[in-house]
Amino acid sequence: MIEGADLFDAAFFGINPLEARVMEPQQRVFLELAYHALENAGCDPERYPGRIGVFAGIGDNHYYNHQPSHPARSAGHGRQTRRRIRHQKDYIALRTAYLLDLRGPAVSLNTACSTTLLGVDQAYRSLLDYECDLALAGGIDITVPQKSGFLYQEGGTFAKDGHCRPFDADATGTMFCDGAGVVILKRLADALADGDTIYAVIRGTGKNNNGARPASFLAPSVDGQADAIALAQSNANVPIETIRYIEAHGTGTPVGDPIEFEALRKVFEGKTAKKQFCYIGSIKGNIGHPTNAPE
Repeated sequence: MIEGADLFDAAFFGINPLEARVMEPQQRVFLELAYHALENAGCDPERYPGRIGVFAGIGDNHYYNHQPSHPARSAGHGRQTRRRIRHQKDYIALRTAYLLDLRGPAVSLNTACSTTLLGVDQAYRSLLDYECDLALAGGIDITVPQKSGFLYQEGGTFAKDGHCRPFDADATGTMFCDGAGVVILKRLADALADGDTIYAVIRGTGKNNNGARPASFLAPSVDGQADAIALAQSNANVPIETIRYIEAHGTGTPVGDPIEFEALRKVFEGKTAKKQFCYIGSIKGNIGHPTNAPE
């Protein structure tokens, strides 16, 4: 769980108390993280000479439905509708851009578990297309109420023992958690020229869709995942033999993990005869599955 998700310095962002009470925790925390990311990057939007974009995704709004005495409910119908709309997931990027005065593309996106990675992909491509000169990319998912349990069902999504065990023979499912994160992206040449701290370099990305290939609507497919992996590797122009670690989706489910592993094996074995040179893992083994949020 994200501690302090119910806390917010509304005055700092120029938001009045009533509006702050209506704002769901995801909107509040993402705004704080976006501000801190810019601060950490040494970027003041008011003085930055280029365009700053924001690409963000957010989980479902559970907060509104758990507020029977919500201030917005006692307002007139029109005002209530306007307030409710402003706090839905479609407006996370727009709200961030408005309150932080960001004038590049502001794109809210949602693709379930791949939401934040897609945000990074779109920010990366926007930078290469010179739509912006600096980009925030991130996501958030906070369930309300935060303290909520689950019922284990044989063959279901949730883990029997309450632990997420990626690529483990004893895995019985996943565990969902709260999560949030924002990163700053710039073109490499600009980051080097500005003397920025560089944590990682994106060499290439790739994305596709399974179409009708999976066994069911929510199931992955080996061929679909293999195609996306091969596309990313090709676009990055990185020799397979030089890849030492894969951060996988790795939910710990008996269906998804074997399919993901088989897709990786298919791509790697199709391009090299070398064996046992790349590790595979997933951060979910430490924190659980944050769905729309960064993993």
